[in-house]
Amino acid sequence: MQPANPTESAELARVAQSVAERSSRILGDVVRKQGEMLSGVMRDELGIAKAFMDLYARLAANPALIASEAVSLWLDYLRLWQAAWMKLFGVDVPPVAEPAKGDWRFKDDEWSKNFVFDYLKQSYLITARHIQQAVAQVKGLPPVSQRKVAFFTRQFVDALAPSNFLMTNPQVLRETLATGGENLVRGMNNLLRDLERGGGQLRVSMTDETAFQLGRNVATSPGKVIFQNDLMQLIQYLPITSEVYRRPLVIIPPWINKYYILDLRPEKSFIKWCVDQGITVFVISWVNPDRELGKKTFEDYMKQGPLTAMDVIEKVTGEMKVHTAGYCVGGTLLATTLAWLAEKRRVRVTSATLFAAQVDFTHAGDLLVFVDEDQISALERDMQATGVLEGGRMAMAFNMLRSNDLIWSYVVSNYLKGQPPSAFDLLHWNSDATRMPAANHSYYLRNCYLENRLSTGSMVLDNTLLDLSKVKVPVYNLATREDHIAPADSVLYGSQFFGGPVKFVLSGSGHIAGVVNPPEGGKYQFWTNDNIKDVSLADWIKGAQEHKGSWWPDWRAWLESIDAEPVPARAVGSATTPPIEDAPGSYVKVRA
Repeated sequence: MQPANPTESAELARVAQSVAERSSRILGDVVRKQGEMLSGVMRDELGIAKAFMDLYARLAANPALIASEAVSLWLDYLRLWQAAWMKLFGVDVPPVAEPAKGDWRFKDDEWSKNFVFDYLKQSYLITARHIQQAVAQVKGLPPVSQRKVAFFTRQFVDALAPSNFLMTNPQVLRETLATGGENLVRGMNNLLRDLERGGGQLRVSMTDETAFQLGRNVATSPGKVIFQNDLMQLIQYLPITSEVYRRPLVIIPPWINKYYILDLRPEKSFIKWCVDQGITVFVISWVNPDRELGKKTFEDYMKQGPLTAMDVIEKVTGEMKVHTAGYCVGGTLLATTLAWLAEKRRVRVTSATLFAAQVDFTHAGDLLVFVDEDQISALERDMQATGVLEGGRMAMAFNMLRSNDLIWSYVVSNYLKGQPPSAFDLLHWNSDATRMPAANHSYYLRNCYLENRLSTGSMVLDNTLLDLSKVKVPVYNLATREDHIAPADSVLYGSQFFGGPVKFVLSGSGHIAGVVNPPEGGKYQFWTNDNIKDVSLADWIKGAQEHKGSWWPDWRAWLESIDAEPVPARAVGSATTPPIEDAPGSYVKVRA
């Protein structure tokens, strides 16, 4: 071990003193938050205890399954023990258990070269596999319990990975020995900072939030806010081409996150790319609501969001019809708006594009774990007290869908290695959470996730029964292959409910990277297949054509096939709707 540098020692002493001073101050907040969490656990708001009681009852009724899994586990451990001894004596033997491709937890060479760490790794992988197999083989569980047992078993297994602990992670041990434990002191400082940010509840930092400033190095596309109301600001972007397509495009982002995921750095900004293609682009920037907006409903979001935007765009451009695009829950809102317009016989839309959006929730994936009557009722009670759902609660649910990547990797990096969070624009956006009005969120959870009313034609909005089969406009329906939020099979299944032509496209990667995949430097491919009726995703892929590169040019060609008429580029705003402020506007800058 190298002698400590005096400057480094002084810095370490300063950090240690800061840790000591802050610990006692934060402890009270932690105890209070833990008390609140314990109260929720005692009430079993997530229904975990009931789900596992169902599991234990089924296991007790099937001792043969327990015996079979126990024998299988014992045989795998016997094989591992034999392989470990052979390896110890220099015999090259194949591993009994290997991590999945891309599993970052075991990338360090020591996990394979070092006898002890290799044994730890394989022992964990064998145990994890058998636990999850045993749970998956239990028959007769109610679907709700089956989903919860599988999901929370995976959370348990992921949490117990040897990579998550100081004494069983070779990288952390090396760092600790090399720095004389300085990494652990800095890690404790990082932990206290995150507890402080969360008011006693842990909010794991994923990025250096001081590295980015909206309008300076993210959300930089030139434009103006030309309209605002209680719920949104409408941004119009400056044209850079002499001619543009006749029909403007209005983008409806999710209110669960902020719109600038589509306008990060210029080289991967979908908004900038659209402007470069000669499209007049308008974007809704939702407000970050407080208690006063807690009674705003899903209907309010439709009327004060896309419907109002269409009216404003008509005043500015003279065009009564627009191209529309909706991302995630913004796409769900767009679909309901299209159904409402169809029922009212109002012709306002030329085309609709859905980015990773669901209209049917039969196959909604792991998020269904958080949606049942008991959980929604408990959530509604909490929201009634505050008027809103705090953004951190929804963010945690999303992060749990990929806990190894979005939780444990940062626990290891921030708290065990003591590293400061890196500067990454995508993670800055991901950490920039938004609140949700209680009334709107309750309607969305009940009508979409719990009761699946939109696709079945039983959703009522503004005293209007919605029927997607009456939506005749062309739809470009984009899914992403590894999506944990809007699973690709769910998006594909939802395509059949529209009454007009639907082009279903599958992009590589997940909910974000599969959408934000620019032609220049884009990493992922996409697939097309015209067959979308009564076909599973696996069969659809078998018959699909793979295309290299970004789906963006394919979408532009599709849009051009609908509307290729050029008109002179438009000024931003008009005499009746003068610009209010520069993009990205003030609503998006409000932090939760």
